[in-house]
Amino acid sequence: MTRTLLAALLLAASALPAAAAVTPATDAAKAQCIIGERIDGYLGFVDEARADEALRREVREVNQKRSAAYEDLARRNGVTPRVAAQATAERLINDAPSGTCVQDESGAWNEVP
Repeated sequence: MTRTLLAALLLAASALPAAAAVTPATDAAKAQCIIGERIDGYLGFVDEARADEALRREVREVNQKRSAAYEDLARRNGVTPRVAAQATAERLINDAPSGTCVQDESGAWNEVP
């Protein structure tokens, strides 16, 4: 992927609709490192044992909305949804607040300093 295309995708990803945003419940779970931002652009469970059914449902709903947003972003930019999701993941991980958890390229979870 060219730098120009990646830059355009990152810019477009920063303008994804609120559908890709987290909810108050997922925000709170992110702050506790129960869930975090995965490298593929979706929310994932850092500590699934601490997640109740309501949180699991919220994560599924957010991820479904993100999937639809990635498909739209991909269609508008002539790339695959996977590429659009990864470009968004890069932004979400780089902008993650201190104390939250994010996935690294190896799949390991790390707390943001």
